[in-house]
Amino acid sequence: MTTHAPQAAQSVTLPTTLNEAVAALTAMPAAVPVAGGTDLMAAVNSGQLRPAALVGLGRISEIRGWQYQDGNALLGAGLTHARMGRPDFAALIPALAAAARAAGPPHIRNAGTLGGNIATAAPTGDALPVLAALEATLIIAGPGGSRREIPVSHLLAGVEMLRAGELIGFVRVPLLHAPQVFLKATGRTGPGRSVASVALVLDPARRGVRCAVGAIAPMPLRPLDAEQWVARLIDWDNDRALVPEALAAFGEYVAAACIPDPAPEPDGSVPALPPAVLHLRRTVAALARRALGRALS
Repeated sequence: MTTHAPQAAQSVTLPTTLNEAVAALTAMPAAVPVAGGTDLMAAVNSGQLRPAALVGLGRISEIRGWQYQDGNALLGAGLTHARMGRPDFAALIPALAAAARAAGPPHIRNAGTLGGNIATAAPTGDALPVLAALEATLIIAGPGGSRREIPVSHLLAGVEMLRAGELIGFVRVPLLHAPQVFLKATGRTGPGRSVASVALVLDPARRGVRCAVGAIAPMPLRPLDAEQWVARLIDWDNDRALVPEALAAFGEYVAAACIPDPAPEPDGSVPALPPAVLHLRRTVAALARRALGRALS
């Protein structure tokens, strides 16, 4: 796992059920849970983390699949990116499958998990804007077999945090049976790492559009006004038609909402955005425009 860890973990526990994992974390408050380890081992190798103990989650079969539940998909937190990228999963939640396929090189996709992506909450996590746009809910396993549910956006925003001994067990995702798109732009910061990403889903039953922008802020951003504005322009009764000009305007609306202009100076003038920020805003606008265009096509 690492070639230079002079203060490696003192013990490793390998539970086979979610409740056993919670019990192990409760008994060892300093222990760190590990599934794929793609983020954890990078922190260990860089010297940022030296866990006293590890609780491995790889043998917990109950969190490595999914099931249907009242119009939702109940996804195990141990699902790997590679598994979510397969065609059968893509037929279920297309945007999440697309994000999983874009999560990096094969060794990352084979090891990295959905729950790890959420718990680490790295801004560049590809699954995060998709889950935000889908308005997913987390099922948290706690001591004594307890379970509680929180919106994924609450955890990512720090409104609600995992408590001692808790683990993300499952992710409940509404099945919309409508077009979904995930797009991202990458730079030179690492293989496949996002500089900006956009997840967009249509909700025909509610005649709504949901959009989330990732990688440009500590958590995915929802441009709610832009969503509501464009949803009113879509002809939901006529093949979801939308004039081309509205596509471009939507992209600009999303970008301006997520990367706003600087505050005015005392004299009323508005400073120009730095070139790098302006380029990022144009990137977000292009991604949002293309995502909506693909969803409506």
